[in-house]
Amino acid sequence: MFKIFFLLFIIFSSYASAFFIGKIIDEKTSLPVSNALIIGKYQDYKSDKNGTFVIDSNETSFHVKALGYRPYKFQKNSLGRVLVKLKPIKVKALYLTFWGASNKSKTLQYILEIIEKSEANAIVMDVKNEYGSTSFYTGFKKANSYGAHENRTNRNIKKFISTMKEKGIYTIARVVTFKDELQATNNPDYAIKSNDENKTIWRNHDNMAWVDPFDVRSHEYAIRIAQEAAKVGFDEINFDYIRFPAQKNLILQKPNTQKNRVKAIEEFLKKAKSRLHKYGVFISVDTYGNICWTDDDNGIGQVVSSLAKYADYLAPMLYPSGFACGSFYFDYPAEYPYEVIYRSIKTIQDKIPSARVRPWLQYFKDYGKKRLPYRKIAIQAQIRASDDVGANGWMLWSPSSKYHLEYLSK
Repeated sequence: MFKIFFLLFIIFSSYASAFFIGKIIDEKTSLPVSNALIIGKYQDYKSDKNGTFVIDSNETSFHVKALGYRPYKFQKNSLGRVLVKLKPIKVKALYLTFWGASNKSKTLQYILEIIEKSEANAIVMDVKNEYGSTSFYTGFKKANSYGAHENRTNRNIKKFISTMKEKGIYTIARVVTFKDELQATNNPDYAIKSNDENKTIWRNHDNMAWVDPFDVRSHEYAIRIAQEAAKVGFDEINFDYIRFPAQKNLILQKPNTQKNRVKAIEEFLKKAKSRLHKYGVFISVDTYGNICWTDDDNGIGQVVSSLAKYADYLAPMLYPSGFACGSFYFDYPAEYPYEVIYRSIKTIQDKIPSARVRPWLQYFKDYGKKRLPYRKIAIQAQIRASDDVGANGWMLWSPSSKYHLEYLSK
C-alpha cells in the first residue's frame, strides 16, 4: 500500500511541477496581450483574449513573441505563476553599414548619440553583406572556409549586443540572401549563370555574383548565417535580396516562371521561420516598393500574400525616387514623399495589416533627373506618412550611415 501511495505521490508531484500558469500584459497600458506566442523547446503556446496561458511542460525557459512588442524571455519559477510585461515598440531604425559596425567606429558612436537624442530606437546592422562577408566571426565553418570572416569589422559582437540592450536599442541583423559573391564563386555549380556560350557565372551591374534561389543549398547557407545572428542576441533577422535577379535570360535550375519563383522564395522563408523559431526572433523581409502596386511578382518571386505567410514584417523599399514618372499620377513622384509612402502602404491593407509593414525610407539624394535634395522636409514627410498609415515604424536607408539629428524629432 505504501509503495502505491509513494508512486502516486511521485506522479502527482511531477505533474504539478510541470503545470504552469501565466499572464501577458502590455507594460505601458497593463491591458492583456492576446495571441502572443510562448515558445518552448518542444511546444508552443498562445495567450488567450485575457492574456493568459497555461503550460504543461517540464521546460524552464521560454521566449515570447507578439507583433508590435519587443521580444521577451522568461524562466519558469517555483511559484507556478508568472506575469509577463511586454514592452510595446514601433521600430524606428537607422541603417549601420558593414564598415561602421566596429564597436569603436565614429559612425556607430554618432548613431548612438542620435538615438539617445531623437525618436530613433533601433539599428539595422549588416551581418552578411552583398559580397558575402560577415561583420563578426560566426560559428559557420563553411562561410569561414570561404574567408567570409576575414574582413569582419566587429571583433566583439557580444559587447555590441550588450551595449545595445543596455541602451534599450532594438537590434536588426540584415542578412543579404541570394546576392553573394563569395558563396557563388566557391560554389559555381549552384551560382546563377549567364546564358552565353561558356555558361559563365553571371554578375550584375556592380559585378556581384548570385546563388540560385531554386537550390536548397543557397537556402541553407543564408539560414545558417541568420542563426548565428539569432544566437548572439539580435532581436530581428532582416532578409534582403530575398529574390531572383531582375534580369531575364539567365540559367537557373528550374524554368523561370512566376509560379516557380514565388514557390522558391516561400519555401526559403518557411524553412527560415522553422529554424529561427526557437530563438524567439522576429523575421522581416525587404521587398521592391512595387510589391504594393502590382499583382504579379515583378519577375523576382515577391508577392505580398506569399511573403506574409512566414515573415512577421514586410519592409518595402518605398524610396520615392525609385518610382517611375507617372506613378501615383504624379509627373515626378520624388516630389511627393508623403503621398508615395502613405498610398503604397494603404494599398496593401487588404492583404496585410499596416502594423506588419515597416517601410524603408529614402535618406539619400534623389537620383532622378531633377536631383532633388532629400533633406529635413522630405525625410519628415516620409516618417509622418508611415505614422499616419499605422505602419510598424520605419527604417532609414542612408548608404553611408550619415544622419542629421535635426531631421529626427524626439
